[in-house]
Amino acid sequence: MNTPAPKEPERRDPGLQPERTRLAWRRTTLSCTVAAVLAAKAVLHDRDSAAGIVAFACCCVLWLAFLGLAHRRIRALAGGGPAGPAALAPRHGTAAALCTVALAVCAAALIF
Repeated sequence: MNTPAPKEPERRDPGLQPERTRLAWRRTTLSCTVAAVLAAKAVLHDRDSAAGIVAFACCCVLWLAFLGLAHRRIRALAGGGPAGPAALAPRHGTAAALCTVALAVCAAALIF
């Protein structure tokens, strides 16, 4: 009986996809930064509002959390080996999405 030869693992050619993904993470980080800066501006114009200060603090914490997640992912995308970068862990993706949505909610609360 002939046994089939073990298959060689397929090499994945990621092409430009990791670079596009890295740039998307940077754009999203920039958008979160703009939301945090606008939150700071809103709080500086309305200094008497305790709710505004709390919303601004939440914006800052969420921005820092997202910044950490994005930086970690950008490093992973830049340092991918010949098989490409590792897949995004579901918990990191969920955390990034939650940070983005919560930051948008806090920023919207500051506007209204």
